[in-house]
Amino acid sequence: MTLTLTPVPGLPMFQPGQKLSQILLRAMESAAINIEDDDVLVVAQKIVSKVEGRLVNLNDVIPSARALELAQVTGKDPRFVELVLSESSEVLRTRFNTLIVEHRLGFVCANAGIDHSNVCGPYGNPDDWTLLLPIDPDASAAQIRQDIQAATGKNIGVLIIDSHGRAWRMGVVGAAIGVSGLPALVDKRGDPDLFGYQLRVTTIAAADELAAAASLVMGQADEGQPVVHVRGFPYPLREGSLRELIRPRDLDLFR
Repeated sequence: MTLTLTPVPGLPMFQPGQKLSQILLRAMESAAINIEDDDVLVVAQKIVSKVEGRLVNLNDVIPSARALELAQVTGKDPRFVELVLSESSEVLRTRFNTLIVEHRLGFVCANAGIDHSNVCGPYGNPDDWTLLLPIDPDASAAQIRQDIQAATGKNIGVLIIDSHGRAWRMGVVGAAIGVSGLPALVDKRGDPDLFGYQLRVTTIAAADELAAAASLVMGQADEGQPVVHVRGFPYPLREGSLRELIRPRDLDLFR
């Protein structure tokens, strides 16, 4: 099995209202990247959020009493904390410079995925601009997939990814937050291992594994490579969803 990951070059600085799929198709054509059946496009959350207009200026945010309280604990701007609360269903952990929440989409992350880096709004101080996650990343991935399949006639998958920390390890890693046309989770239970032993508990977070691989190609700072073309994804494509990756609360031993 060979997995090939190719960054899509020549992409612009994305702006609200742009048609992301059209820009990707033009860029891939210019780079002679041909779309084939079973290919996957991995797209950084940041450019999806930008074209969907998820930019918020902190000067437009009025912090609540709860935000002011948590700002005292975390040392964060209370306006930023208010945005985090607006995107969260539950606050799980707080300490200085740390605010861990359950995002409204179901996964646990820091700051509800709200970002300051590589974000610049249309006016004022760049430091005042923040970027929220897409409203519905699965739907965003599905729209990109639908547009590209209509233009190429090829059956593909689309993955939207973000950088998340992990409870058990240091550092951030690419993780799937939007899935369309590929399995988020692959169930290997019942399959034999090399010695014929039947696997009993093995399920593979295939979307997260691919997200981590693509994140290595994208980079985390000024690389400017927010889209990766993937060929050789080792599992059959099917309809998938972020919900496959969300651990049910009754199985979450850390709550």
